[in-house]
Amino acid sequence: MEAKPESHKLIFEKEGVYLHTNAKRSNQDTTIPGFIRIVERDGEPALEWSPVEEDVRNAPAVFYAKKDGEGGEEETKFDPGYEPDWAVISTVKQERRQEHPPVRETGQWGFSLPLSELYSLRRARFSLGRNFLVMTTRGGDPLPPLHFHRGGTRELLKAMQRYIRLAPSPMDGRLFLAYPHDSGALSQSFDELHLFDDTSADLVSRFIQDPYATTFGGFSKVTNFFRGALRHPESPLGNRSPQDAHFPHSADEEPGFELITCGAELGPRPEVKRGKPLDNWDQFLDPEGRVTDPQKVKKLVFRGGIVPSLRKEVWKFLLGFYPWNSTAKEREDILRVKTDEYFRMKVQWKSVSEEQEMKNSLFRGNRSLIERDVNRTDRHNSFFSGNENPGLALLHDVLMTYCMYNFDLGYVQGMSDLLSPLLFVTQNEVESFWCLTGFMDLVHQNFEESQEAMKQQLLQLSLLLRALDPELCDYLDSQDSGSLCFCFRWLLIWFKREFSFEDILSLWEILWTRLPCENFHLLMACSILQSQKGELIGSNHDFNSILKHINELTMKLDLQSILCGAEAIYLQLTNCKELSVKVQEVLGLRVPSSFSEESPNSEPTETDTLLAQSEARGASSCQPFNGRTPQWTPPTCP
Repeated sequence: MEAKPESHKLIFEKEGVYLHTNAKRSNQDTTIPGFIRIVERDGEPALEWSPVEEDVRNAPAVFYAKKDGEGGEEETKFDPGYEPDWAVISTVKQERRQEHPPVRETGQWGFSLPLSELYSLRRARFSLGRNFLVMTTRGGDPLPPLHFHRGGTRELLKAMQRYIRLAPSPMDGRLFLAYPHDSGALSQSFDELHLFDDTSADLVSRFIQDPYATTFGGFSKVTNFFRGALRHPESPLGNRSPQDAHFPHSADEEPGFELITCGAELGPRPEVKRGKPLDNWDQFLDPEGRVTDPQKVKKLVFRGGIVPSLRKEVWKFLLGFYPWNSTAKEREDILRVKTDEYFRMKVQWKSVSEEQEMKNSLFRGNRSLIERDVNRTDRHNSFFSGNENPGLALLHDVLMTYCMYNFDLGYVQGMSDLLSPLLFVTQNEVESFWCLTGFMDLVHQNFEESQEAMKQQLLQLSLLLRALDPELCDYLDSQDSGSLCFCFRWLLIWFKREFSFEDILSLWEILWTRLPCENFHLLMACSILQSQKGELIGSNHDFNSILKHINELTMKLDLQSILCGAEAIYLQLTNCKELSVKVQEVLGLRVPSSFSEESPNSEPTETDTLLAQSEARGASSCQPFNGRTPQWTPPTCP
């Protein structure tokens, strides 16, 4: 029986739609011209892009940095500027769905997507670039950004509306959700995607009122493309006519259209100045040696750091080795007990025989990693330089003892970077060990094998950056860099490789205060990224060159200006009365609903004051819309 030939009908066609590749080739064009079409094949409409045939033969053989088995190949000679052991890219990429994707490849670069499989569409432009569209399938897979060098986005959207509805977010005129024309399609689309356990009738209402709370888990795989919020139908913007509802009210004449800000309007960013470092410790001690005002100490440290001569003493309080309310006599007892405990653990691994070690692969693996990392950690510093330096032996012994202290975690690459400044400042094996345990209590989740904490921090960073600078986020999205994976190392070891050794001593003591919020390191990352915005967009960096540029910032950043920028960002966000719930949670202004009780491992003697402050913040921020946002008040230097 002869097969029936496939029938097709051309509905829409537009030339001058480009794919921007990320091939790092100086002598080749990294853009591929092509056609965007809407075609009916056997009655089913599909969105198709195909390259101009005569130009595709000369196109570079690298496409927008495909990874995780997507079929492309990356430039093998590209040096990212850091040790490959970090696995920065592969560790933060989310796993792809295993089922067959609905996108059909029609050549080396071409693709075809049934319109019924389109989930969302974001259109945007950046000030120095052209209009582009980013589309996401119902399976959560983003299509490559399509750049309209000759306009045509409005015409394409109008043609698509013959077959699907494009519901815009009134708070973000660039984002459209696609669903069929039938009346119950929006609720039905939720059910088909299996994103929610609740299929009750109020699902759509809850989604419209608070999309973040309703879809945070289900839509996390498309978080780089879904940031808008659908306003309640009773709001003024919900009463627009069907014809107008599909497009923003602002003029949108090609080749450009108005850049609409995403989310709440932010006020002006205040000017921030740094203070003097803490230089008088005795004034905060009572006759028995107790710290009389821990909060004031922390505020002064946040404002200006600590003079080098006081670091050894104050760090032990900031990292929990000594409780803030302990007397001088009690601290002597603590030191004696902790010293005995440390050497008992050290004897355990020291007494392991060669025969025992050969039968313990975990112990053998930890020792091998530690010996390798110790030999390349801060060797430029005089405390660790040279082959027979005793500082290297101390670094090795403290890390080996930590493996006995924390069997579950053991040693993970990067922990030597955290220990070396502690050992340098304390000049003491026992004190540096217990300071390391306090530091690891703050960041141990960064080193867990699942890396869920790292993924969560990258997502939180994306939320902050989207609220601060949607234009920069759009540009990163267009270059397949919206995951912010190039910030992985920053967050993993708290910028240890980005600043000088002396700057890191200042930065870490500031971050240990946990002021003005626990995620201040994310605001630091936002400050750095915004300081590089002009270079990233102005030089039209692609995926590879963005990664290369970020890594080349090492030792070139000014710590004081970045700190001022981060604090100014915090003040700007907290002064916004319409800040989204998720951003409030990242900033500690609202307690997440899942947070119900204090961790049993916390120490009340050290954190009671901060917990009380956090609870007060949460209670304040959970007021209705007219509630006032709590303010961070900088302390005055004595």
